[in-house]
Amino acid sequence: MSQSIHQATRRGVMTAGLGLAAAAAVTPFAQPAQASTKQPSSKGTDTMSSSTITTKDGTQIFYKDWGSRDAQPIVFHHGWPLSADDWDAQMMFFLEKGYRVIAHDRRGHGRSSQTATGNEMDTYAADVAELAEHLDLKNAVHIGHSTGGGEVAHYVARARKGRVGKAVLIGAVPPIMVKSDKNPGGLPIEVFDGFRAAFVANRAQFFLDVPSGPFYGFNRPDAKVSQGVIQNWWRQGMMGGAKAHYDCIKAFSETDFTEDLQKIDVPTLVLHGEDDQIVPIADSALLSIKLLKHGTLKTYKGFPHGMATTHADVINADLLEFIKA
Repeated sequence: MSQSIHQATRRGVMTAGLGLAAAAAVTPFAQPAQASTKQPSSKGTDTMSSSTITTKDGTQIFYKDWGSRDAQPIVFHHGWPLSADDWDAQMMFFLEKGYRVIAHDRRGHGRSSQTATGNEMDTYAADVAELAEHLDLKNAVHIGHSTGGGEVAHYVARARKGRVGKAVLIGAVPPIMVKSDKNPGGLPIEVFDGFRAAFVANRAQFFLDVPSGPFYGFNRPDAKVSQGVIQNWWRQGMMGGAKAHYDCIKAFSETDFTEDLQKIDVPTLVLHGEDDQIVPIADSALLSIKLLKHGTLKTYKGFPHGMATTHADVINADLLEFIKA
């Protein structure tokens, strides 16, 4: 365990995997299972809308859908414990570039149902598949950060032919976080037990400690700290369901995405900050790139886990170049 990880939060709780989380729920709180409810798509060719779909198990998934319905779609997948709002800088940038931009709140997060059980990656990916079907997305670019990167890998490896054109993993959790005989460079299970303990003891304080410190690199001596960014992280986190968030810790730390990465057959860009204190680069991006058939790796010296926010101008430009190529 590195020294920087020991310093991750004021309580010394290991935060080296906090931007992740992976999961899916089968039984939402106080919602009976029901058949999938198809809702009419937004009319017109150029709109900005938000809505929900109801999945096969009765879970409501909130999503934003902006831009021309005739444009190439870009779908954004957020990290734990955040929401679609974490992609504001990318949504605005690519909307202005003429793309159709879509972001959803993962079940148990943000404005989606606060799911009780079944929070694991299989159901998360199934929810994305239902959303893609509902919106009839074709040749979409799926971009995932942290846990969202795991969701992208799990979905793209299973997506219907023609649904996905390209994929991007940013500070993403694959191949696997937790240490084992097969993954000796991973983080010890005690790290994630520490997450759970801090979360249960005081979720609200924990959700201040993480963005104030390692998530955005605000614990570095030369960091330019943004109180607004910290508060926005806290706001998004506290919108979600505590039970779903808790379950996600196991999902993001123990899900093995190795086979998913090997199955992905579309061009995939892997972006990672070299000073990522949440998802250390050596046991994530540097391993993932070896498993991808059509992967491209780009790393950034000194960039933190939340670099899509702190260095949005750089990341957006590199995303645009990859999408247009």
